[in-house]
Amino acid sequence: MSAQNKSISKFLSLVLRHQPEAVGLALDSCGWVSVDELLRAFAEHGKALTRADLENIVATSDKRRFALSPDGSMIRANQGHSVAVDLALPPALPPDVLFHGTVARYLPAIRVQGLLKGQRHHVHLSASRELAVIVGKRRGEPHVLEVDARGMTACGFVFYRSENDVWLTDHVPARFLSDGAES
Repeated sequence: MSAQNKSISKFLSLVLRHQPEAVGLALDSCGWVSVDELLRAFAEHGKALTRADLENIVATSDKRRFALSPDGSMIRANQGHSVAVDLALPPALPPDVLFHGTVARYLPAIRVQGLLKGQRHHVHLSASRELAVIVGKRRGEPHVLEVDARGMTACGFVFYRSENDVWLTDHVPARFLSDGAES
């Protein structure tokens, strides 16, 4: 992804996940907004891009952060919202083990409180250790935690899988966490 597209992708994340009002948009209850409205709003706020540019960003985003509706008329972020949306994801049975990438400075709190969703709607988990390492690297030297998803499921915790294969749940209590063998 080019530097310009990366910058636009970050702004798109801000708008579609956290601050649609920053460009005068309102998301529908499921997080969707009209592509035409988005392009118009971006242009009005000095971030002009074409439909082809937008489709390229959606297609080349390494984490597949965005989704277009089947007819291409609507767009939304796949997960990570801090604004009220219902992604209408059905519950899904996770693999036995999931992973969470973090950094050492958060470990003391995580070992007491578990993984909390904070301002987002869910805790984000990865199906692979490799992806958890990439996520953890965003804030420094990564540390990977293993999540006993099988044990959580047996205790009634519910999981969802977003369109870009991120596993979501409301909370991961500390008792279901262990240090990954490799970090």
